[in-house]
Amino acid sequence: MPKPSKRITGIVPSGKDGWEVHSAAWARKQAGEDIIMLSVGDHDFDTPSETIEACVNAVRGSNHHYTPLPGLPRLRKAMAAASTACTGIETEPDELIATQGGQAALYAAVQTVLDPGDHAIVVAPYYATYPNTFSAAGATFTVVETPAEDGFQPRADMIRAALKPNTRAILINTPNNPTGAVYSRERLEELADICKEHDLWLLSDEVYWTLGGGEHISPRSLPGMAARTLVINSMSKSHGMTGWRMGWLTGPKEMIRLLTDLNLVTTYGLPAFISIACADALENHYGVKEIAERYAARRALMLEAVRGMNDVTVHGSEGGMYVMLDISSIEPDDEKFAWGLLDKEKVGVMPGSSFGEAAAGHIRISLCQPEPILQEAALRLRRFASNYRREAA
Repeated sequence: MPKPSKRITGIVPSGKDGWEVHSAAWARKQAGEDIIMLSVGDHDFDTPSETIEACVNAVRGSNHHYTPLPGLPRLRKAMAAASTACTGIETEPDELIATQGGQAALYAAVQTVLDPGDHAIVVAPYYATYPNTFSAAGATFTVVETPAEDGFQPRADMIRAALKPNTRAILINTPNNPTGAVYSRERLEELADICKEHDLWLLSDEVYWTLGGGEHISPRSLPGMAARTLVINSMSKSHGMTGWRMGWLTGPKEMIRLLTDLNLVTTYGLPAFISIACADALENHYGVKEIAERYAARRALMLEAVRGMNDVTVHGSEGGMYVMLDISSIEPDDEKFAWGLLDKEKVGVMPGSSFGEAAAGHIRISLCQPEPILQEAALRLRRFASNYRREAA
């Protein structure tokens, strides 16, 4: 066949995407093995029934035609209210665009602020798709690690050292996936100062904002930042709607107007019945409080379960749907540790290095399982860690 484009072959040039342990665990579980899946951030519970009913009613009400490219007016109004709550800045409907999930919002943001050859800074640990999203735009990027011993908080001096003449944007994620770190106001203010000094865009992934375990601080709320911040958001985590693929991007209305042109040649709008269901979920806050409380309880359970585990420490883990364990004293090679845990104890986790070198020597534990299963997984992890030490001695 003729050659594919360099653009498409350059998205994952190594052919290794970091999900190998998860994929193997999933295949073994599908084959009937007793595998505990703690490797993916997908809820173990269904979307709230009220949201499902709203979608069914919308389908039966003949809402299966084209929708406006930026999103249904009702949906954008509901998203604007959610964005106001998330970012702390009054948001109008024309300051956001509805997208096919948070990943599509991230893709849109990167495509909007970077030309091929432009440079960006990615604060790590990062969600596994971040580097590939920049590659898809033909942009270059520098990964700036956050020290585990500092709770995975970003450091301004390290970001300044990574700046280049063609740097146009910085990408952050708070509450963070994979670490669960919640960036402090002080660190966000330092990032904001850098963006204003060097005329940079700040891309802020805030899809876990309802699961932060405390006050959520969006950099969009900081002085002078509303005009240079694009906020990625999603229904997936906050409203239990991972498979519905609905998110949005908030930013200056001039940028949102340009993003409508991107939707023209990509999604060409979103499904009407899903849009209506999402609007209903946003307006009525279906499941939000319950989901946040559920993950807070699971986080507390897992942190207590690993307390005192020999040579295992916790970094970050204040929010989100994950707990990040430092296992480097047992095994510096986190991928080797994860494969061993899967083979010997049938527990699938994500190696920390899948999310950048800052998380090397760690494993990410997803809290997307009922509490009894999390307790069993902790027992298996404790047994594996103990035996690993004896075998290595």
